Amino acid sequence: MATSPLRDFLVTYLMPEKCYDEIFVRLNWHVPCLKFVLNKAVGIWIILDTFLAQLPQLLKILWSRSAEGLSLISVLLQLYAFSCPVVYAIANNFPLFAWAERLFTLAQTAAIIFLILHYRGDTLTGVLLLSGFSGLVFLLGSCASAAVVSVIQSSSLAALIASKVFQTITNHQNGHTGQLSTLSVLLSWAGSLGVVFTSLQETGGFLATLSRILSAGLSCVLLVQVFCYSSSTAAKAKKTE
Repeated sequence: MATSPLRDFLVTYLMPEKCYDEIFVRLNWHVPCLKFVLNKAVGIWIILDTFLAQLPQLLKILWSRSAEGLSLISVLLQLYAFSCPVVYAIANNFPLFAWAERLFTLAQTAAIIFLILHYRGDTLTGVLLLSGFSGLVFLLGSCASAAVVSVIQSSSLAALIASKVFQTITNHQNGHTGQLSTLSVLLSWAGSLGVVFTSLQETGGFLATLSRILSAGLSCVLLVQVFCYSSSTAAKAKKTE
């Protein structure tokens, strides 16, 4: 019997065949199947968010040839947060395919930091900073003790939360969001919601779940700032031109 492309796609990527039959053939809103599909979709979205969240920000800086409004401290903290899984993967000899997406995100964040410094006239500082940081990451991954690597890994979420705090403060002080990408903030917010949902399904610690909820809340604050300051940002951009 011929099958539709939609069925093939759903069965291949989102649900087992029995769940497809329950939901789409018998029209039965089977709760375990719905929960399975939702968890699968959230997992895929989190992976896509890892690839895509930083890319719109990088492209916006390149397009506008400006990094005004972006907090350097915030992006440096993001660089640290995204490097933690890389250090952990190197230290534990994980195969490259298991953490390649983290390396891709790290490279995008490093490029954003370089462009911020470049457009501030500190190109050499950017080159030296990122060269030294790259060496430090691989040195830690190769030589650091298991206890140090574990501490680094566990601190990544705190660094990510702090980065959002610094960008929120910068937006408030400036009264605009400058070149902060709306799409990047939106993707980050959606991704953080996915992480919260996944955390609630697991039996992790209360503090870890609370930290992820705080991260999602700060992403929401950033998103609200982007929309609230949109007129101020547009007016400033027009004045600059």
